[in-house]
Amino acid sequence: MELLYQSTRSKGIKVTASQAILKGLAGDGGLFVPERIPGLDVSLEDISKMSYKETAYEVMKLFLTDFTEAELKECINKAYDSKFDTGEIAPLAEKAGVYYLELFHGATIAFKDMALSILPHLLTASARKINISNEIVILTATSGDTGKAALAGFADVPGTRIIVFYPKNGVSRIQERQMVTQKGANTSVIGITGNFDDAQNGVKAMFNNKELAKAMEGHNYQFSSANSINIGRLVPQVVYYVYSYSRLLAKGAVKPLEPVNFVVPTGNFGNILAAYYAKNLGVPVNRLICASNENKVLFDFFETGVYDRNREFVLTSSPSMDILVSSNLERLVYKISGEDAETTANLMAALAKDGRYTLTPGMKADMECFTGGWADEGKTAAEIKRVYDETGYIIDTHTAVASAVYHSYKEKTNDNTVTVIASTASPYKFATSVMGAIDSSYKGTDDFVLIDELSRRSGTKIPPAIEEIRTAPVLHDTICKTEDMQKEVEKILGI
Repeated sequence: MELLYQSTRSKGIKVTASQAILKGLAGDGGLFVPERIPGLDVSLEDISKMSYKETAYEVMKLFLTDFTEAELKECINKAYDSKFDTGEIAPLAEKAGVYYLELFHGATIAFKDMALSILPHLLTASARKINISNEIVILTATSGDTGKAALAGFADVPGTRIIVFYPKNGVSRIQERQMVTQKGANTSVIGITGNFDDAQNGVKAMFNNKELAKAMEGHNYQFSSANSINIGRLVPQVVYYVYSYSRLLAKGAVKPLEPVNFVVPTGNFGNILAAYYAKNLGVPVNRLICASNENKVLFDFFETGVYDRNREFVLTSSPSMDILVSSNLERLVYKISGEDAETTANLMAALAKDGRYTLTPGMKADMECFTGGWADEGKTAAEIKRVYDETGYIIDTHTAVASAVYHSYKEKTNDNTVTVIASTASPYKFATSVMGAIDSSYKGTDDFVLIDELSRRSGTKIPPAIEEIRTAPVLHDTICKTEDMQKEVEKILGI
């Protein structure tokens, strides 16, 4: 049965999965959502005997119904190959009774690889399916990890170009080096003199600029997105929550239908939304614990039902979560409004105009499976040290936020449900903060010296993604003001 997609903001024409992936953002500024969330048509016990690739097919075929079995399996096989350093793709590490879902075994050592390894293949397959001859321009804002993962995924993919904007002073040194050393004739990386929200707003403005779209069409270009607003990003993320539950089943850590908690560090809300979709698919979930850093707009939202971005933007050691406008939250708002596009559009208009909106009591009640928590910089560093001292396991700053939030939650609730923490990045990506938390004497030490020490302490091999940027030349050095983002795009495309 075909599953179509519609905008969160209007009851307009429904589109196929391929069309939604290619467009990225709906014409009215809304996000594409499936007209219904399907249910798994195989049991979780059967999935527990499957590989990651096989699980990906069973999940993704439910959402991408206009792809043939051969097309979808080809995309999956191209994505989840030797780019990942483990055949499991997303292994579970049990440490002191908690399961860390390691989502950083891909080419750029962050969870964004899980979706961005497959998105280029889904996108180019979609273009073939609907006879698009334009060159696809991937326009993306990043808070650190999406940018590199997207660049790596799309580099030299025929028929595509990719332009990434990042906050010049809002990412880690390793994250920046990963981006500015990226090879590929079709890649462009631009730092902006603003924060991630500025970059994201600039990208959205270009997507919604009809005159720019017309000019691009005249030069045989069209935009698409690699941000998590693209449904082609969100669907692959659902897979690893289904897979992680099936691994728990396989090892006897949970009984069939026994619920689990998922703890997810998130800023843009896409990663935890994927867990919510997995719950709707049929994965037994007790609690979805949304972990925030000091930019705790999501924590306040779950506590009060009021979303308010009118606050100070804080630069933290977990930069991928330094976000005050959580774009993917719109998909949840649409769902809890009873899939009311008018209500959703009005709330998003209030956010754009006043920087805040308030849910009705009924909408807030429909989020009861969610709970929020947050950790400041001190708690984040303390959690890295605690986990290392107790288990010898080294976690990155984002994972530490989630781990700290979970332990606070457990102390407060005495909830002993089996819990999976989404470990979203390798500690090597944030070696300065991680090693400084473990031992304050490391502070001020060169990043790559710390990386060598991290390898020694953890007993793990330095990932190729880190080794290759030690001496790689900088290939992208453009910096621009937020208001000049479109000019830079026009210059790159020659329009």
